[in-house]
Amino acid sequence: MIASMLEFLTEYGLVSLFLVSFCASTLLPLGSEWLLIAVLLQGVNPAAAVGIATLGNSLGSATNYLIGYYGGDWLTKKVLRINKQQQQRAESWFNRYGNWSLLLAWMPIVGDPLCLVSGMLRTPPIRFALLVTTGKGLRYTFLALLTLQGAEIITHSGLI
Repeated sequence: MIASMLEFLTEYGLVSLFLVSFCASTLLPLGSEWLLIAVLLQGVNPAAAVGIATLGNSLGSATNYLIGYYGGDWLTKKVLRINKQQQQRAESWFNRYGNWSLLLAWMPIVGDPLCLVSGMLRTPPIRFALLVTTGKGLRYTFLALLTLQGAEIITHSGLI
């Protein structure tokens, strides 16, 4: 089952990477890094893969931002089930580190609520987009470089 899912996702390469990256940066418990590595190892253009993953992941974060911006208390409590303690923790983090904390929107556990709180606190959309996209783009670029460098080392060492 998992092997066939991996084959399906890698068969559609960049389209799958966009969709998984988008979903991974919403409040769904997914990761997109594994698929970026898989498509890179299949020979997909690294710049295209990083760009698509960054775009999808940034748009997913923008979804969280918009939920916070327009959704208000009802949506965050009833639909997303974010309790007051989680909301206060995210607001505290955001207020402590300010807008620059959005560079860390790619981080597990804190990234999604950070984007939601950013919307609730009405961060200017352009500032939000620039900081989130920069952080996510740097993360994917680093991962792509690490993957390609590792693949080259393994290939030239005769291990494969």
